[in-house]
Amino acid sequence: QNANEEIRMPKKNLLAVTTLSSLLFTAFAWAGESSPLTTVEVQTSGQSAGRVGLDAVVEAVRQTTLSAQVPGAIISLGVKAGDVVKAGQELLRIDARSASQNAVASDAQVDAAQSAMHVAAQDYERQKQLFQKQYISQSALDRAQAQWQAAQAQVKAQRAQAGVARTQSGFFIVNAPYAGVISDVPVALGDMAMPGRALITMHDPSALRVTAAVPQSVMATISDTSLIQFELPGLASLPGLLRPTQVQVLPVVDAATHTIQVRLGLPAGLKGVTPGLFARIWLPTGPASGAIAKGEHFYVPARAVVRRSEMTGLYVVNPEGLAVLRQVRLGSTKGDLVEILSGVSKGDKVAVDPQAATRGR
Repeated sequence: QNANEEIRMPKKNLLAVTTLSSLLFTAFAWAGESSPLTTVEVQTSGQSAGRVGLDAVVEAVRQTTLSAQVPGAIISLGVKAGDVVKAGQELLRIDARSASQNAVASDAQVDAAQSAMHVAAQDYERQKQLFQKQYISQSALDRAQAQWQAAQAQVKAQRAQAGVARTQSGFFIVNAPYAGVISDVPVALGDMAMPGRALITMHDPSALRVTAAVPQSVMATISDTSLIQFELPGLASLPGLLRPTQVQVLPVVDAATHTIQVRLGLPAGLKGVTPGLFARIWLPTGPASGAIAKGEHFYVPARAVVRRSEMTGLYVVNPEGLAVLRQVRLGSTKGDLVEILSGVSKGDKVAVDPQAATRGR
């Protein structure tokens, strides 16, 4: 009997231990789920210069895409990308044999109409003499006059048609509208030119500007646009900030992005500046949401960064206490911290554990 009791006692103990372990695990899991989300405030370094930096691009004031007004095969192509051309210089020629024949035919029709008009004029003069001698009636004279006037109208119509044919023959030659640089030549010798198809792209390198899309909220805080400056980080020969020759703020807000386009005129004589070059403009205002003032750097723990496919983001806690995924642009790394170039503002709180922020949403 004692042996049987010794056997039953371990089973009861085992059941009690198992139940206690299950309860402890459930309590720990419940405590983990109900624990508050661990966040950290965005760390800053440096002093704000009272300016907001925005990405911009260099573009040409005059950039033209040349195309043909008539169809035909390209039989002459005398330029390539990078060539410097003069105003009126021939760039491309299209096969114009058919147009030349049409022009010759139109000139021949003009000659025929002039001969018919000459005959009608002589006949009208004879009819007037006969009418004066009362050999013909008034209606016969009117018919002769009408034929002469119709011949005159026919000559005018043929001359106009011949002018159109000669004008169209000039469409087969593409000339430079102004002095500039060839940016792109997307066609080759022998290609078929069609009306509206881009043949040559050119720009005027003497007139360039920097264009940026400024958020409406940032633009509202700018009191003096003459203090706007820009820089060209891609050119080592132009370090530091530059002042534009003029500042143009377009009076239209983009309905899709809620941004205003700002155009800055580039000073003359800048070497190495070409359309498409990356630029950055500095606006005289305090930092706005999503923009970082010059001289100020934002850092967050590297483990807080979320990478999903091509998107990089952070879970930022909004005023309601909810963690919202926000796309950011990363910079350099310093130890366990990573620099945030855009996407956060001073005072934002970021979730340290992205997985916990995902469960709490």
